[in-house]
Amino acid sequence: MKIPINVPVIGKEEINEVRSVLLEKSLTTAASAGGKRVQEFEKLLATYTGAKYAIAVNSGTAALQAALYALDIKHGDEVLLPSFTFVATANAVVSVGAKPVFVDITSNNYTMDPVDLKRKITKKSKAVIPVHLYGNFAYMNEISEIARRHNLDVIEDAAQSLGTKYKNKQSGTFSRLGCFSMYAAKVVTAGEGGAIVTNEKGLYEKLRKIRNHGMLHGYDTRILGLNLRLPEISAALAKIQMKKLPALLKKRERNAKILTELLGDLNVILPIERVGVKVNWYLYTISTKNRDKLAKQLNAKGIGATAYYSIPAHKTPFYNSKTALPMTEWAASTVLSLPVHPLVTENDLHYISKTMHQLV
Repeated sequence: MKIPINVPVIGKEEINEVRSVLLEKSLTTAASAGGKRVQEFEKLLATYTGAKYAIAVNSGTAALQAALYALDIKHGDEVLLPSFTFVATANAVVSVGAKPVFVDITSNNYTMDPVDLKRKITKKSKAVIPVHLYGNFAYMNEISEIARRHNLDVIEDAAQSLGTKYKNKQSGTFSRLGCFSMYAAKVVTAGEGGAIVTNEKGLYEKLRKIRNHGMLHGYDTRILGLNLRLPEISAALAKIQMKKLPALLKKRERNAKILTELLGDLNVILPIERVGVKVNWYLYTISTKNRDKLAKQLNAKGIGATAYYSIPAHKTPFYNSKTALPMTEWAASTVLSLPVHPLVTENDLHYISKTMHQLV
């Protein structure tokens, strides 16, 4: 038996839409508005998130990078972000010349600790990037208030949290800019892809230039930009996936609920939803002692248990930071994600539970 940690759910609709792109030979465009399917995807995403505008780009990293450019974050500026996340969050900051300042996380949902955030703010601080890790919802009320008091911009890294809501409001829409990813393993996939949502027309217009070498009409570069465009084949996938998203999230929610019931008697820390939060269950992440041994044993039984971010960003050779982040280092050594994606069956979940009960 093989139960991978995450698998893209691709059906006939996606295949037919991609085939149409190939037959039309309209693979991409340098037009400011983007291609036909890019525009269709953007409308679907804006409607789903409740944002006024959505701008498609070619990766979640590009979304963060474009957002930083849009807010004029530059050399000498400091951007506060968690270390316990995929390194793209920090790399995007470095790519615009700014300095990442690593903030610790809370123990209950692995997102940015507002208390530590407050401690790390300096005169050079210009922005905060909270990450909605594993589909959990960061403490946006507290973070937003701290940012407001210190005149800091907030960019939400919602790469993993499309479908996660707080008081029925989509993550990524609690700040000026929210960034999503459509990487192959995400709840909606374009193979590679990303998007930014905003309610500000000025930022929307600026971002459309940034993703297209700063151009508006032909070769009239007006601001610094790059080729961050989303190809039409990727947009074709994302467009169909957006239509399926509610059904895909229901399956993830069902699987997470069943797994919580099955594992409730084990001596492990299970994920919980905070009051008012509806998690998208992108990853079902537990915390346990002897994590590495358990992961190896589960993998040997065909269960794709995965330890994400066992080396947090600040500990990678590139960053090599001496910053003390005790909760980050605790999480990095104890968390383990178990499969709950839509293709996981109830039989699979019982097999995961039975195996866990034998090993823990």
